[in-house]
Amino acid sequence: MTLWIATLLGIVQGVFMFVPVSSTAHLVLTQHWLIGMGQPLPPPESPEMILFDLVVHVGTLVSIVFVFWRSLLHLSGNIVRESWQWASSRGAGGREMLYLRLGLLIVLSVFATAVVGFTLKLTFERVFAYPLLIAGTLTLTGVLLWWTDGLSRRPRGLRQISPRVASVIGVAQGFALVPGLSRSGMTITFALFSGLKRRWAAEYSFFLAIPTILAATLVQSLEVFRADGLGDIGWAALTVGFVVSAVVGIVSLKMVLYFLYRAQLKVFSFYVWALALLVLFGFLDTSIMYGTH
Repeated sequence: MTLWIATLLGIVQGVFMFVPVSSTAHLVLTQHWLIGMGQPLPPPESPEMILFDLVVHVGTLVSIVFVFWRSLLHLSGNIVRESWQWASSRGAGGREMLYLRLGLLIVLSVFATAVVGFTLKLTFERVFAYPLLIAGTLTLTGVLLWWTDGLSRRPRGLRQISPRVASVIGVAQGFALVPGLSRSGMTITFALFSGLKRRWAAEYSFFLAIPTILAATLVQSLEVFRADGLGDIGWAALTVGFVVSAVVGIVSLKMVLYFLYRAQLKVFSFYVWALALLVLFGFLDTSIMYGTH
């Protein structure tokens, strides 16, 4: 992989990671387009290309830390403090352990994601090879985003996040492993469906991304290096993609928060529906779209 392609894919990831239109779908469609233009890239469904996609996802985790550093520091500091208090009292005492509870709920969400991901991993990865299927999942993402803007004021705060709500969000994130189903879109949407206020739906979604993406990257890295390694991608391309996605992702995250807090996610529905139509009506080379290239 050349450095200019790594830069391009890093920009794609950074722009679309937080915009609820599925960054993975955009990465995969861009990769199909580049292959159709004669660029020597591994197939989008190959283990090494999926690893590259995950590495640029890790880059955008830097964007989350940059934008939410105060909230993350507050959350992690209080989890450590409350864990120490709980251990010191040996589980006794009636004090509320809000942040420790939130940490455990995030772990539960990650576990629910892992169950879905490991169970359906091979099925999800096949979608990478077929842009026409991605057109369908993009259409579904648009419907969900449109639906969320019509929801009434949500009543649940942090204290009302139950294990059931955490599990629902985790399962939604698991299905977002399918290209075209936006991770941020799915988790925020189902958090809102579960009654969570918009601010907490957003922060829970983005905080949940950190352990989830890191764990997925670790699992995929082990799979790649146990097989044939990085192949034609190379460490330089991984590094460039990582850095570019991190820088571009900061702007993207601030933009999506602006629209989310104002209940204006439906503006992204029009975009994903337009993209789905472009794919359906031959935006990509037909031989690639039908998996015959």
